[in-house]
Amino acid sequence: MTDKPSRANGARVLADLNALRAIGAYKTGVHKPTFSEPHTQSLQWLVQRLPEAGLAGEIDGIGNILGTSTKPGPKLLAGSHLESQNHAGWLDGPLGVVYALEAARIINRDPDIDGAVEVASWCDEEGHFGHFLGSRSYVGGVTEADIDAARDRNEDRSLGEALREAGLAGRARALYERGRHVGYLEAHIEQGETLESSGLKIGVVTSIVGIWQYRITFTGEQNHAGTTRMAIRKDAGLALARFCVTIDERFPAACGPRTVWTTGRITLDPGAPSIIPGAAEMLFQIRDDNPAVIARLEDLLHAMAAEVDRQGRCSVAVERLRTGAPALMDASFQQAIEQASAAIAGGKSLRMPSGAGHDAQVLATVMPSGMLFVPSIGGISHHWTENTSDADIVTGAEVFVETCRRLLMQ
Repeated sequence: MTDKPSRANGARVLADLNALRAIGAYKTGVHKPTFSEPHTQSLQWLVQRLPEAGLAGEIDGIGNILGTSTKPGPKLLAGSHLESQNHAGWLDGPLGVVYALEAARIINRDPDIDGAVEVASWCDEEGHFGHFLGSRSYVGGVTEADIDAARDRNEDRSLGEALREAGLAGRARALYERGRHVGYLEAHIEQGETLESSGLKIGVVTSIVGIWQYRITFTGEQNHAGTTRMAIRKDAGLALARFCVTIDERFPAACGPRTVWTTGRITLDPGAPSIIPGAAEMLFQIRDDNPAVIARLEDLLHAMAAEVDRQGRCSVAVERLRTGAPALMDASFQQAIEQASAAIAGGKSLRMPSGAGHDAQVLATVMPSGMLFVPSIGGISHHWTENTSDADIVTGAEVFVETCRRLLMQ
C-alpha cells in the first residue's frame, strides 16, 4: 500500500455540494424534508454519481443508499444524510455524503491502495418520521410495525404512504453485514462555534451525546378569565411557566459540565385569551454524554413534579418519549483523524464531544466509528444561514480522504 497522502479534488467537492444545494434551494439554504421531491431528487443524484467511484447501489426500501465496491481488500463505510430540517442549511448532512463520495473516487480508483471506501446515505437522520430511521434500519433496529406506525411530523401521512409515493414500497432494506467493514467514518459541520472561535480547522469527535426527550403535562381547571379570582385559579399555563423557571434554577447544581436542556414547544389548552388554560404541555429535551447525569436530572424532574402536585392546584405528569444512549468514538479513528490533520491542516485540530446526535452513534453499536468536524460560520445550524467557508470545506475534504486512507492501512 502506498504511503503518499491522498488529496481530494476541492473544486469537485464544492461543485457537488453546490449541485445538491440547488435541489430544493431556499434562500441560501435548502428545504428538503424526508421523501419530499427535493430529497428524492438528491438521492437519485447520488445513485448516478456512484459509478464514478467504482460503486454500485440504489435507493433501498427505507430510503437509504449503500454504494458497494467489488475491489479486493478491506472496506471502510462512510457517509451521512441528504434530507434537511425545514428551511435549513445546505451542509448539514450533504457535506458528509460528498466527502465520502470523494474519498471513494480517490481511493477506489487508486491501484496502489488496498481496499475501498463504500458510501452510505442514511434516510431521515433529521427525524421527520423518526430519529435515525435509516441507520437504525441498517443495524436491524426498525421493524415493519415501526414503519407502519411512523408518521410525518410535517403533514398527515404515514411512512408507508411516503414510501409508496417515492416508488420504494416493497423494496428490500439494506442490512448490516457483520465483518464487511473495518468501521464507519462520518464528516459533519460542527454546528457550534468552538472551532471557528479557536482558529482551528478540524474537530476530532470523542463522543456523541445521548438525547432524552420528555412530554411534561400540566392539568389544572379551565375557567372564565374574567370571573375567576386569582386566588382560586388552577392555571395550568402558569404552572408550566413556573416549572420552566424552576428547571433553570435547579438543573445547574445537578448537571454535568456539558449538559444542555431545551423546552422546544409549549401548548396551552384551549389557548384562548379569555379562558384560563385547563391543560398545558411542554416538550423538553436533555442532552449529555453521561447516562448517570441524565438519570440524576430525570429524578429531579419527577421530584419537581411531585412538589407541584403537593401544592394542590395543578398536577404534573412527566413522560419519557425518547432515550438515546451516548456513543464513544473509536480511539483508532480519533488517532487517524488527528494524524491526517497534522499532515494536511497543520495540526489545527481539537478533540471534542458532539452536542448533536448523528448516525455515527447508531453505527457505533455494530462497528468502530469516528467523526470529523469542520467549522461552522458563527456556529449556526438548522437555519438557512448555516455556512462554512470554501477553504474550510476543501481542507476538511482533504483531511477526510487522508483519514480514510490511513484507516484502510491499519
